[in-house]
Amino acid sequence: MGVNMGELRGTHVPVLLERCLELLAPALGRGGRTVHVDATLGLAGHAEAVLEAHPETVLIGLDRDTEALAHARVRLARFADRVHLEHAVYDELPDVLERLGYPGIDGILFDLGVSSLQLDAPDRGFAYAQDAPLDMRMDQTRGVTAEEVVNTYAHPDLARVLRVYGEEKFAGRIASAIIRERERARITSSALLAELVRDSIPAPARRTGGHPAKRTFQALRIEVNRELAALETALPSALDALTVGGRMVVLSYHSLEDRLTKVALADRVRNKGPIDLPVELPGSGPTFRLLSRGAELPGEAEVAANPRAASVRLRAAERLDPNATELGRTDRERSRRRVKGMHQPGTGSA
Repeated sequence: MGVNMGELRGTHVPVLLERCLELLAPALGRGGRTVHVDATLGLAGHAEAVLEAHPETVLIGLDRDTEALAHARVRLARFADRVHLEHAVYDELPDVLERLGYPGIDGILFDLGVSSLQLDAPDRGFAYAQDAPLDMRMDQTRGVTAEEVVNTYAHPDLARVLRVYGEEKFAGRIASAIIRERERARITSSALLAELVRDSIPAPARRTGGHPAKRTFQALRIEVNRELAALETALPSALDALTVGGRMVVLSYHSLEDRLTKVALADRVRNKGPIDLPVELPGSGPTFRLLSRGAELPGEAEVAANPRAASVRLRAAERLDPNATELGRTDRERSRRRVKGMHQPGTGSA
């Protein structure tokens, strides 16, 4: 990509690093070779820490950004004999595992959203505070750019993207302003787009919630990179790939990502049998357990050290042993039978 690997673009401080290591440790440190997937490798801060902490762990690092992969390859060079770096999006995980010959994995980390490298590289067009071409592709080898979205989408489609992916309540006004401007000349500049967004939002609303263009740029980035569609496919695949005792950790940075994660986990941790039966049906019990109550938030010290952690939400889960689940069900069935029997006619004390 024409980048000097000796001059790393971006300031990279891994988010919630110690907490991620703590959550993954029981799965990766249980003896023998274990396999960990970093589904969003980025600049490999989390991956490097995992490899240092677990000398027998094999890493599979996925990233759609070829520049990030180049930097990660240099950073992880000393672990080369137990590292696989793959140019892939996380929804391609099943194909990657099949190609590499790994039937299951022990840990997986998703650190979602845009990386430090992408934010801090002005030529990538992710940052509304810097003027750049409207690209926003995480993988610059394929796909449509933000410039194409802004200049070709019809008003209803553009407004939908801004409203749904950016949770922007002034989506219609912003879409109208974009269309008026592009009728005069093609919009190619991130600075011009940020100005159009700012001018479309009423002055009172501009005074709160950070930069007025933040939500629009988020929405365009998600649309360009199909982030939510890929995540919706990737989460169930990742859970399916985990071995018993394997763990998944997800770091989300906005409510849409966190909501998808919450739904994917909720489907695996609940009992799917009829609630009015006296016993649990075989195979209807939970297959995962949550490792925290709700989403974990960063502490003040974490945010002070790394301001980009301010919006993070962490969720994690562990795959259960089905044999242990069956044993637990037997105990619960006995309890349910006893409770039910107490309410049957003729079972009371004489």
